[in-house]
Amino acid sequence: MDKCNVSLQIIPLVPSEKIYQTVDKVIEMIDATGVKYLVGPMETTMEGELDELLEIVKKAQQICLDEGAERVLSMIKIDYAPGGVTIDEKIGKYNK
Repeated sequence: MDKCNVSLQIIPLVPSEKIYQTVDKVIEMIDATGVKYLVGPMETTMEGELDELLEIVKKAQQICLDEGAERVLSMIKIDYAPGGVTIDEKIGKYNK
């Protein structure tokens, strides 16, 4: 399967003092998977096979619940194309 990009914005409904801590745990999980990713101020974009990335999205929901979230809001964007899509082809020219 070709590589694609999945951007995940996750908003755990936890007390405000736990928001960054909870999101940090999600990012730690993403890091541990070994997929290429880029953290932005509003979302994290990952690169890999679609099934693998969607599994990461599912795990992210559970991490938030495990951290005490009553509810988890997630916005997901998928860029998928035959032949693959990479983060570098989109923003590589800005990383000099």
